[in-house]
Amino acid sequence: MVNLSLYTVRAMVIMDGDGNRLVAKYYSRGPHAQSYKTVKEQKKFESELFSKTRKSSGEVILYDGQSVLFKYVNDVHFYLVGDPEENELLLSAVLNGLVEAISLLLKHSVDKRSLLRNLDMVVLALDEAVDDGIALETDPNVIASNVSKRGDDVMDLSLSNLNEQVLLDVYKQAKERFNISMLK
Repeated sequence: MVNLSLYTVRAMVIMDGDGNRLVAKYYSRGPHAQSYKTVKEQKKFESELFSKTRKSSGEVILYDGQSVLFKYVNDVHFYLVGDPEENELLLSAVLNGLVEAISLLLKHSVDKRSLLRNLDMVVLALDEAVDDGIALETDPNVIASNVSKRGDDVMDLSLSNLNEQVLLDVYKQAKERFNISMLK
């Protein structure tokens, strides 16, 4: 009997063209908790995975008893690690949705430099697509929109908006005092 679970993703890894980690999230919940608990084990897994897929023309491999989907965009390598019994189409939809969302957020300039410059948005997009190993969203427009909304919330608290608000408050108080003094 197949064990059905919402926990479909074991890890998400983004590496540069040299195999160095840019972003990695390992999930340890669900029936098949990941075995890479230490950073040393994770780095070893990542370097072996990179050397295995570096010159591969496919998009899916079975590696170390896990399904690994990968996609290359310029000098950035995206990896999604899932359970070997998991539906590859679902995992592929999650990976493609995340890559497209990142592309939208970075204005179609997906490379190591722009990814590191906008690392906060990349991590938010990753969290919007996968939460604790559960695939939440596959639509790149929804993922990018949710990340952009969070960015807009932060922008409302910027110094210039606060200065404008203070000036408006001062103007309102001066206007009220002027009106009160004119009525006397």
